[in-house]
Amino acid sequence: MNRSNLMLSLVAVLAALSLSACDKPTVVNVPAPVSVPVPGPAGPQGAAGNTGSTGATGNTGNMGSTGATGAQGNDGNKGDTGKTGGSTSVIVIPPAPEPAK
Repeated sequence: MNRSNLMLSLVAVLAALSLSACDKPTVVNVPAPVSVPVPGPAGPQGAAGNTGSTGATGNTGNMGSTGATGAQGNDGNKGDTGKTGGSTSVIVIPPAPEPAK
């Protein structure tokens, strides 16, 4: 391979690399503007509608019966009498009086 072929191939490689590194512009398709219908002026208000008839009233329910009184329960068993305390003394201290408000 002679020198001119080497230089030609080197120039071709450099040209390919430099062209591939270029920033290519991005194509953006802008959509066509959408036409929005604009409402016209408001017309006169219509007449009021008729009032409906009143519905039927429901029946009152019957009064329920009163229940019977239940029987009295049995008395429970009586417990045994407790033992005496012997010589033990119990001292109960009354609570302190509340301060005047």
